Amino acid sequence: QVQLVESGGGSVQAGGSLRLSCAASGGRGTCMGWFRQAPGKERGGVASIDSGGGPTYADPAKGRFTISYDNAKNTLYLQMNSLKPEDTAMYYCAASRSFGCPSVLYVGYFAYWGQGTKVSVSS
Repeated sequence: QVQLVESGGGSVQAGGSLRLSCAASGGRGTCMGWFRQAPGKERGGVASIDSGGGPTYADPAKGRFTISYDNAKNTLYLQMNSLKPEDTAMYYCAASRSFGCPSVLYVGYFAYWGQGTKVSVSS
């Protein structure tokens, strides 16, 4: 059973940066991902990384966000730069033990979820 605990959310002004962390215990998934959910909207994929370190980014994250995994610390990260008000959401860490990461992230692929960390970006 993989357990995930996110941290690092907060409030920043537009253009600022945040780094989210997700501590994994009970093993890691073959695919680790970040999702986000804004009020009144569906949860959508942000980025993922497979066990070989290969990242995949959704369009809103490309060029601004970087996903990484520290094997020694069993921790997933999401470095978010040039933040925009539309990045405001609850951010969730997720893990899957299926083979690799899908080319398009979707909620149903991931069996394990953290409790979320809130990110607020003001203009």
